[in-house]
Amino acid sequence: MQIWQGEQNLEREKQRVVVKVGTSTLTRENGSLKLHTIDQLARVLCDLKGMGHEVILVSSGAIGIGTGKLGMSKRPAELRFKQAVAAVGQCEMMHLYDKFFGEYGQTVGQILLTGEDVDHRERAAHLAATFEALLEIGCIPVVNENDSVSSAEIETGKAKVLGDNDTLSAIVAKLCRADLLVLLSDIDGLYEEDPHKNPDAKLLHTVHTVTEEVLRMAGGRNGGPVG
Repeated sequence: MQIWQGEQNLEREKQRVVVKVGTSTLTRENGSLKLHTIDQLARVLCDLKGMGHEVILVSSGAIGIGTGKLGMSKRPAELRFKQAVAAVGQCEMMHLYDKFFGEYGQTVGQILLTGEDVDHRERAAHLAATFEALLEIGCIPVVNENDSVSSAEIETGKAKVLGDNDTLSAIVAKLCRADLLVLLSDIDGLYEEDPHKNPDAKLLHTVHTVTEEVLRMAGGRNGGPVG
């Protein structure tokens, strides 16, 4: 897929931009890394930062990358192993981001969240202050849900606060008072039907109001496994 090339669409004055990238963008089905895509992502975001904008990256991928790093043939099914694999994958993911962003002269900083962090007023205030400090000193924060602690995203249980990184990125955008939220996807946009099932499904370029019909069109989550 082609990484968003939206620099020319941003105004010249400084904006705070949150960009979310999913597991299927970073890894292949066999767990191997899409290194060219990661490099392209780093280059575009560093270019945005070079233009004077503030950039925050929300990234899935810990379980997918960890699965490949450990040489597993497939993602584990048991929760404790998912969380263990996420611990390995998160380390590898940040190593990659540090390397690729560093090649373009930028420094990244890691922030791992759980639902309790964003749902608790005092913790949320501390998080917002940390984001502000990282941006002030010129870092690009890289955010993910802390899968090794929280099962809200990787388990299908109840009482989810974040749920998935689309939701997490929206929460981060609000927490950081971002001017723009960009969700990178391997889907072109909202279709009237699932384009994987109906190749003739019509793409809707603009949605002015989120209605019950729009929600029906959106259906469930199709972006590949989270984590």
